[in-house]
Amino acid sequence: MKKERIEEIAELLDKRGKLTLEQLDEYFPNVSQMTLRRDLLQLEQLGRIIRVRGGAMSVKEVQKVSGEPYAKKTVTHTDEKIEIAQKAASLIEENCSLFMDGGTTAMYLAKETPDINIHVFTNGLAVAIELAQKKQINITLLGGQLMKDNLSTASPVARSYFENTNFELAIISASAFTPEDGFSCGSQTEADLLQGIRKKARAMYMMLDSSKIGKIMPYTFARLEDINVLITDSNFPAELKEMFTQKNIVVM
Repeated sequence: MKKERIEEIAELLDKRGKLTLEQLDEYFPNVSQMTLRRDLLQLEQLGRIIRVRGGAMSVKEVQKVSGEPYAKKTVTHTDEKIEIAQKAASLIEENCSLFMDGGTTAMYLAKETPDINIHVFTNGLAVAIELAQKKQINITLLGGQLMKDNLSTASPVARSYFENTNFELAIISASAFTPEDGFSCGSQTEADLLQGIRKKARAMYMMLDSSKIGKIMPYTFARLEDINVLITDSNFPAELKEMFTQKNIVVM
């Protein structure tokens, strides 16, 4: 019975793309929400769905716009990314202008971002598509070469675009972090863009899940002294939190 129900949920999500827990309640009126949550967790562990706030979406739906590499990243360390995204979204205030990068954590942030009057600049296609579902958010999508693995764009032209553009806040995610090498990513063009964003923003918030600690990517785009707030998950090591705090960086 459980196996059949889980398969039915997966098929519903493949067909509908995305469902809330309330909608799943309607399909399965004799099943508790706690049981449905466990079913979704099992489907996520099988790599068939992505849990989002209040429900879930099909991996196939993500693949329609992102392709296999990005979709695989989306279902990795999901709990941590959702936790970080919810914290970051709570910091976004009405009427602000901000930059979001194109990483999978930023995609979860786009889902969690409240539908309020803000202006978002982004180089992430999936981020822009998610934000476009909200009525009040203004979105500017940067041009440039498409990096298929990250489903994001970057180019020298995109960096120069910000010379005459103003925004208060940059919320950026890193692919890797060590205290010695800072925050890094795998593309020099993307690193150049993020360095420009870092210098332009009045404040920089870094989203970093604990799985990225101790990893090094080829191109450093920021160091500890460049950020104002570190947004991380509950598994982040206490000794590293203390290191950030000693440098007057707020850790969430």
